[in-house]
Amino acid sequence: MKFTKRQILYLVIVVAIAFFLSAYKLPYYIYKPGGADALNPIVTVDGGYESDGDMHLVTVRGGQATPIQYLWAKLLPHQEIHPLEEIRPEGISEEEYFHVQLQMMENSQEASTVVAYKAANEDITIEYDGVYVVTVIEGMPADGKLKMGDRIIGIDGNEIKESQELIKYVENKKAGDEISIELVRDKKTITKDVTLKTFEELENKVGIGIQLVTDRHVEVDPEVNFSSGSIGGPSAGLMFSLEIYDQLTEEDLTHGYQIAGTGEIDYEGNVMRIGGIDKKVIAADEEGCKVFFAPNENGAADSNYEIAKKTAKEIGSDMKIVPVDTFDDALKYLQDLK
Repeated sequence: MKFTKRQILYLVIVVAIAFFLSAYKLPYYIYKPGGADALNPIVTVDGGYESDGDMHLVTVRGGQATPIQYLWAKLLPHQEIHPLEEIRPEGISEEEYFHVQLQMMENSQEASTVVAYKAANEDITIEYDGVYVVTVIEGMPADGKLKMGDRIIGIDGNEIKESQELIKYVENKKAGDEISIELVRDKKTITKDVTLKTFEELENKVGIGIQLVTDRHVEVDPEVNFSSGSIGGPSAGLMFSLEIYDQLTEEDLTHGYQIAGTGEIDYEGNVMRIGGIDKKVIAADEEGCKVFFAPNENGAADSNYEIAKKTAKEIGSDMKIVPVDTFDDALKYLQDLK
């Protein structure tokens, strides 16, 4: 069968349009429901106890939109479209953004380990080695002076062990003030002077344009191992801590149920707000989970818990949505579960 020049031209145009619709990257980012993975294969405590049910890590799928994905997101419920610069600030590459997400996941795993081992009265040792720079925002005061991977150990002659110490110190300064940062780079200790600037997008808070993570060294006995792969972000913290505690203690916290939830957790066991709660409720419901923990934010009107409860009603789920402000809130609920 022979094709005319016109038919070949039409075919080329159709292929080009199809390629554009399915592959061209728009300056938008789409979030949609992900999965609800059982944590047993992901978190392993040496010699840990087994349970009849499962704790679940719930995820949101995200990616830069193609034209066809953009159109679907406009039509389908519980899909969010954001300008790309809201998700990945200008000057931050996709690789750097992914690196930050993985660093947040590692930090979440560490915090959940500390919370769970302390609650279970198991052996744990924590050493503080300073603060790592995970991102330097292009065009901000730290750009050209600090680098990703720098380990900050002091500021204006004051020793820095945790990121919050640095943040609180800077909060007491004003725009135009200069701070002297002592850091370790390539095994050498150096000092950099940086001038503080106001960030309008952050309610006029002052800063230098970096993201930080505390460099802690945590040792526990028995050992715990994580295999979360390419999953990033801090929102699995609460469920990690519950899974670790469940494996450390003889009592079966799941009582045979499929338990899901979300929430960033700090080293004191406080559960904090996360994004995409509606999508995570949908993912947990599709997996057949019966309980879903959601950050209560001390009863705020627009809390994750309120959004989760509304979403569960919209999709007709019989999943129990449980508000929590702390790890202990979730633990007590499970211990009292029949």
